[in-house]
Amino acid sequence: MTRPNLSALLLLVTIFLLDASGAARAAESYDNCSGVITSLPAVISTQGTWCLKQDLATAISSGYAITISTNNVTIDCNDFKLGGLAAGAGTQAYGIFAQGRLNATVRHCNIRGFKLGVSLQGGSGGGHAIEDSLFDGNTVAGIDVEGDGSVIRRNRVFNSGGSTSNSDAEGISTHASVDIVDNTISGVVATSGSNGYAYGIITFNNSNGQIAGNGVRGLAKAGTGEIYGILNLSSDRISVHDNDVATNAGPPSSGLYCNSSNGSARDNMISGFATAMLNCTNNGGNDFVP
Repeated sequence: MTRPNLSALLLLVTIFLLDASGAARAAESYDNCSGVITSLPAVISTQGTWCLKQDLATAISSGYAITISTNNVTIDCNDFKLGGLAAGAGTQAYGIFAQGRLNATVRHCNIRGFKLGVSLQGGSGGGHAIEDSLFDGNTVAGIDVEGDGSVIRRNRVFNSGGSTSNSDAEGISTHASVDIVDNTISGVVATSGSNGYAYGIITFNNSNGQIAGNGVRGLAKAGTGEIYGILNLSSDRISVHDNDVATNAGPPSSGLYCNSSNGSARDNMISGFATAMLNCTNNGGNDFVP
């Protein structure tokens, strides 16, 4: 009787287990989906998790590719693309939009080619989360969030700017007390031929949030515009720490700007700005490189 080849048998078992595990992981990514978004534009009016199972694109030049019209909605793109590049540099369209809603979450998305990649705005809304997503080639800003208790974390925001209808460019913009944590912002470029400003991160009315662990680089103004790595306007006791902010900017440019000395800064690396830090209280560990 021929004895089985033990090595071959072990190899077959390993392949079977890997295949089964991979299939299980793929299935698990859709297990919690309340529904699937199959075409654009789409309006989500039912609470739950709404998923993408394929790349989706639209040529709309105004309006919203996906509108969240109720509270407690998650958009999970499962790393598929939500694209608006066909509308061109003058687009007024937004990728994912909500107005005055609570607890909207956007995750695992690849959003490109819109005026604003994600915009969660206004009213009594809050508690939003934008996480683990890529924003690339949006013409004004990658992420725009308003609402207390919101968080923007672990995103990559690349190549913001170039709109033919807006001169300024922003990586991440927030209103109210929002935490901005562990994001990478690279390539924020004001529109050529304008006098546009470039902002890596800009906050408004952030009374007690934190900006922590972010990398900001590759900022470029246009004409008489200015550059700000991290700019906090009308913001009070904000904590800014452990960020790495670098560019090659002459004046006028500021690496880190606080609204007042109530803003606290520690353990930040600020490199290549005409002014490293303005108004923030220096609580130590900050490294300023001309």
